[in-house]
Amino acid sequence: MAKGAHQKLKLLYLAKILWEQTDEEHPMTIAAIIEALSRQGVSAERKSLYDDFEALRHFGLDIVGRKDKTYGYYLASREFELAELKLLVDAVQSSRFITRKKSNELIRKLEGMTSSFEGSSLQRQVYVANRVKTMNESIYYNVDRIHSAIGENTQIGFYYFDLTPRKEKSYRHEGEEYQVSPWALAWQDEHYYLIGYDPKSEQIRHYRVDKMERLRTLSEKREGEELFHSFDLGEYSSKMFGMFGGEEELVRLRCRNDLAGAVMDRFGKEITLFPCEDYFEVTIKAAVSPWFLSWIFGFGGGITIVSPESVRDYYRTELKKATESL
Repeated sequence: MAKGAHQKLKLLYLAKILWEQTDEEHPMTIAAIIEALSRQGVSAERKSLYDDFEALRHFGLDIVGRKDKTYGYYLASREFELAELKLLVDAVQSSRFITRKKSNELIRKLEGMTSSFEGSSLQRQVYVANRVKTMNESIYYNVDRIHSAIGENTQIGFYYFDLTPRKEKSYRHEGEEYQVSPWALAWQDEHYYLIGYDPKSEQIRHYRVDKMERLRTLSEKREGEELFHSFDLGEYSSKMFGMFGGEEELVRLRCRNDLAGAVMDRFGKEITLFPCEDYFEVTIKAAVSPWFLSWIFGFGGGITIVSPESVRDYYRTELKKATESL
């Protein structure tokens, strides 16, 4: 590129230098900025830089001058604060549905949202050993395709699999393609789920996105709209423990008082608690499955099932099966 063309990019290079090489703890002197511009093939004089700073401020960049041992300039504010970026980076790193490779790519992009100095602190922030990450790289693109299908009001097709003890894929429906009307996406228990309408069963069903393969958009319009008019995704997620199916029932629970927070975390603060002396009772709607029972068991007797008797019997049966295997 000719020298004149470089000169035309002066403001862009100046903004890039301030973005990447400065922050509140690392201002740059005018001499250092002139040298950095020079490395890009751009000449600059002290007086012209003052005018450039004003132009960039008018454009919206928060450029601040500060006198310390020397007088320096830095970019004082950005779209994301460092604390916000740390939060986003940790969410990406800890998320099971994003593969390790994609996590690293996203974190590098987030590092680019701040200075190189603060970016290095993000790298130290996210090192967490032994977190389980999904092996299915296509999930990142599946989520995008599902969002597009929802926006375009079209059905999707995909193949759905489980993993065998040999870590091989075993396809459900005898290897036939699923055809589903997508209506929502939910992030539950560290997995992404598609909530959709299954025309064969004429029911709302959910599918783990990381278990989908060869997902494609179909030409047919979505079905099941009448079931989603009053659909509450939060309520659906709270009652589907681990997103495992089961008969939906009204279950009365008796809980220790110190477990009120745990119960409201699971079912929401809108539920009604009936306090007694050292316990409270609550009636919740839940899909009764082994995962629901394991949630109750996890409190070590702190939560007991009051009714219905059919759920109490189911719990006894499952406990008996578990102890017989010992």
